[in-house]
Amino acid sequence: MVAALGFKTKSLLFNRLIERGVAGTRETLKNRQDLFNPLVRNTKVGWWQNGDRYLHRKILLDSLFGDLDATRYAAILENYLQTYFPIAGESPKQISPILKSKFRQLQETGNEAELFFMNNFRTIAPFASGLLQDARLFGDGYDFQIAVETDYFLAEVKGVRAQSGGIRLTSNEFAKADEFRDKFCLAVISGLEAVPRINVFFDPLSTLKFSKQSLTSEQVFYSVPSRRW
Repeated sequence: MVAALGFKTKSLLFNRLIERGVAGTRETLKNRQDLFNPLVRNTKVGWWQNGDRYLHRKILLDSLFGDLDATRYAAILENYLQTYFPIAGESPKQISPILKSKFRQLQETGNEAELFFMNNFRTIAPFASGLLQDARLFGDGYDFQIAVETDYFLAEVKGVRAQSGGIRLTSNEFAKADEFRDKFCLAVISGLEAVPRINVFFDPLSTLKFSKQSLTSEQVFYSVPSRRW
């Protein structure tokens, strides 16, 4: 990857990252690298002494970019660095629209939380032997259905980057929670920036206090008049 980014040594790469303002010192960059070492090289754990601390991030990266070679992945990193940590006079390296879309997904808490839930839902006692079915594309007020023998549960997943923070349900999600009650599970994945944990609330309308809020937005669309196609 160092060579794909155009550097002969890791030391030169680290110097450029410091010049861009990504980190203040080489030691900070090295510590960040050490987080991933046990996941990709089976080497030392690093100063956090937690080998799986960033496992959820690696799974997310693999799901989005696992099919890329070093050159194409390096292009994404260059685009990111040139956009958010620019050096005077340079323009971001162009990447394909689909890679831009995937990179935006990487930055969205919801997508990361859902992937973490998919890989860890069986740690929730009622779901230990369950079969997860993905319902996100249906837009019907829940993310997953978990079939447990002859029974089922609906799960809506929310992500919180830190250990604390608010969440909100759409009117559709709220209606589903009201309809299915103890069969509806709200799974809040907190601590995504460090070590995630799943907080589970069955019948969340009874166990959590929600306040109603209304937002008004303008929807813009473009149409073609009726014609023979």
